[in-house]
Amino acid sequence: MNNLFERSSSSWVKYSEYECRRAKDGKQYVTPAPNAKPEIYDPLKDAEAMVLEALNVGMLCMNKADEQTIQAAAMDFVSHYGLLGLITALPTTPTFMDYEAVYLPSNHFIKDEAMDTDKYLSHFLPFDKLELRKKGKESKWDISDRTMIALTMTFSNRPMALQIAFQREYAERYDWLIAQFKDWAFSFCSSYLYYNDYDALDEDGRNLYRMGIAAFNGIAPSYHIELLDKPTIVWDFHSLLLGIQMMFSFMLTDGDKPLKMCKHCQKVFVAKRPGTVFCSPRCKNQYNVYKNRSKNSTVDTEDE
Repeated sequence: MNNLFERSSSSWVKYSEYECRRAKDGKQYVTPAPNAKPEIYDPLKDAEAMVLEALNVGMLCMNKADEQTIQAAAMDFVSHYGLLGLITALPTTPTFMDYEAVYLPSNHFIKDEAMDTDKYLSHFLPFDKLELRKKGKESKWDISDRTMIALTMTFSNRPMALQIAFQREYAERYDWLIAQFKDWAFSFCSSYLYYNDYDALDEDGRNLYRMGIAAFNGIAPSYHIELLDKPTIVWDFHSLLLGIQMMFSFMLTDGDKPLKMCKHCQKVFVAKRPGTVFCSPRCKNQYNVYKNRSKNSTVDTEDE
């Protein structure tokens, strides 16, 4: 994993602060706070930590943690890495602003196969609208905020929809974010439990896990090479979702440092050795203490 990305680079935008807001339609959205400052960063610098954090938000959902805990973990993820860029992840192409309509393959969030561009954009601009004019294949917009102008110019060679995703007005539905985290955790569990419980499963059980992992759809991003301090692969992720998807794929298939579920706390972690079953010495100690207490309790009951 580290060797794969050590000569790679990418770029994404996160804000210094995010908040959950409820729109007029009653839906809850995650969006940059009014005075938040944007920051450009490279998500590949700590790809492993980002994927693990995304998976563990999903694991909280699958383990039915309370809503306050789940929301706090989701907001922590967004604060660390930014929003997922669903606006460009869902359509058939991130350059949909160059077309008269938006075309959507099958997904969990929007059932329409085609949609008017303005209607599609309204899913991601529920509060303040951008000064954007769309007529046929032509799109124009006006930006007065100097910070937003500088941000747009920095990404001027990227699709317009991606530039919209980096604006302060951009938002993503909270329930959509949670659904995506849960999907990633489900894919991990399908793979992990398939091999961990293989001998105890019948063929129907194995097929269930095979179907679960088959639903994991990976889309290869494009890339180019730049001559920086050394030749560097620059991945053209048009959404953070796509970047996480690709990095998760490599981690899931890494035999030397496999993804595991901690036997004590149920968190996903990267095992330094294939036989490791605890994410930390602390979890190992706590598990053994709990196990010994349970054993002693059973002995005491039998004595009585």
